[in-house]
Amino acid sequence: MTPEKLAAFERRVVEAFEKGLIRGPVHLSGGNETQLIEIFKSISREDWIFSTYRSHYHALLHGIPEDWLWNEILVGRSMNIQSPEHRFMTSAIVGGCLPIAVGVAAGIKRRLEERHVWCFVGDMAASIGVFHEARRYTQGHVLPLTFVIEDNGLSCDTPTKAVWGYRDAGTFYDSLQPHLRYYRYQRTYPHVGVGKFVQF
Repeated sequence: MTPEKLAAFERRVVEAFEKGLIRGPVHLSGGNETQLIEIFKSISREDWIFSTYRSHYHALLHGIPEDWLWNEILVGRSMNIQSPEHRFMTSAIVGGCLPIAVGVAAGIKRRLEERHVWCFVGDMAASIGVFHEARRYTQGHVLPLTFVIEDNGLSCDTPTKAVWGYRDAGTFYDSLQPHLRYYRYQRTYPHVGVGKFVQF
């Protein structure tokens, strides 16, 4: 999967949404193709992926068939892509997958399996309590779980630092911490939708 193919998939979603073919909200990726491709080089198809409501790229890079994913989006399940066969789950709730990812990682460790869990969160989700609890439990119990923070600097449409009253240009996160991968990017689509109202 190349950056061009990922971006083309999202453009296809935009076109279908504008035609009123998708009866549900969509949260599109863009501007982070190269970073995600690099991260997924470390991810086995046997690993578990826990994603967010912005999950199309994660699904494609984890080997979910494009046609299957496309049909899920068309019927309005863009924010709730679930494929146990591919060990892939998402949640429309901010931080909703965090405790589930911890539980799956704990189960993998207890069964002595050679799999790993990857949990993707945005920068706002990475600043809330459940994230810190999940990370502390993961570190304390040495679970096979890596959290990936995708930082576009925004909580929906509000700058995340403004939410918490920070004014510096730094980051909340130390990318050298165990069990943590971090990258910054600038989004190319609105928080939700495609930037225009659609009449169904």
